[in-house]
Amino acid sequence: MTIHIFPPTHQGSGEFDGGAIIEQKPIGFSGEGSAVTRIGPLFYWAWGTAPQEGFIPSHPHQAFEIMTYVLQGKALHGDSLGTDSTVGAGGAQVIQAGSGVYHNERIVGPDAEIFQIWFEPNVREALQRKPTYNQYEHEQFPLTQKDGTTVKAVIGEEAPIKLVADARMWDVTIADGSQFTVPVGANRSIAVLAYRGDGSLRTASGEAASFSHKDFVVMMGMQDDVITLSPENGQTLSLAIIDVPTDPGYSLYPKRP
Repeated sequence: MTIHIFPPTHQGSGEFDGGAIIEQKPIGFSGEGSAVTRIGPLFYWAWGTAPQEGFIPSHPHQAFEIMTYVLQGKALHGDSLGTDSTVGAGGAQVIQAGSGVYHNERIVGPDAEIFQIWFEPNVREALQRKPTYNQYEHEQFPLTQKDGTTVKAVIGEEAPIKLVADARMWDVTIADGSQFTVPVGANRSIAVLAYRGDGSLRTASGEAASFSHKDFVVMMGMQDDVITLSPENGQTLSLAIIDVPTDPGYSLYPKRP
C-alpha cells in the first residue's frame, strides 16, 4: 500500500463568476496547481463553495461522466438536451456527455457547497453514445447507520448512480470514538477527501497516518488490504471516499490546461 496525503497547499484552486464561486481542486487540470492530475479513471475533482450564488455559463463536454454532488445549498442545471433542473442538499446531478452536450450551472446559497467530479470511461467508445442527464435526490441514496457511523452509497453497487467507468463512492460520517473500514484490492486506488474534521487511518498491512480537514488522501493497493478510518481531536469526521482501478485497462485521455 502506498499512502500520499495532499494538504490544500498541494491542491489546485480556481474561481468562476468573478469569484462568486471558489474552488479547491484535489484533482485539477494542468496548470491549476494540483499535485494529483488523475487517479485511474478519476479525472477531476473540484470542491466548490458559493457564499451567495454564482453562475457558470453554457460550455461543452464530450465523453466524460460528470457528477455534481451537493453538500449544502442548491445546484441548478440547464443543457442542450432541454433540461432545466434543481437539486438540493444531498442530491446529485450526472451528465454522461457521450457525443457532446452543452450545459450551464448555477450554485445557490447561502453557503452553498458542491463537489464536481469527473470520471473517464473509454473515450473512443463514449463518443459513440448519446449524451444523457439524470438527477438524484438525497432520499434515493441508501443510508447505513451502525455504531456511530453513517454510510451513504453514492456511486456503484447498491447506489442509484451507475457509471460506465468503474467507480464506487461513499459519503461517510464517523462520530468520535467510531471507525469505518474500506477494503482496497490489488490494482485499486482509494481517494479520500476530509471535508469535515480531522482523522487517522491504518491499514491491515501495518501503515498508519493522520490527516486534517481539507486534506486529500490517496492510497494505492499493491495487494488486497483493509483501511480503517477514524476521527481525531474529539471531532466528527466526514469523508468523501472514491474507489477506482489504478489501471482501468484502456488508454486514458492526456491532461491538458
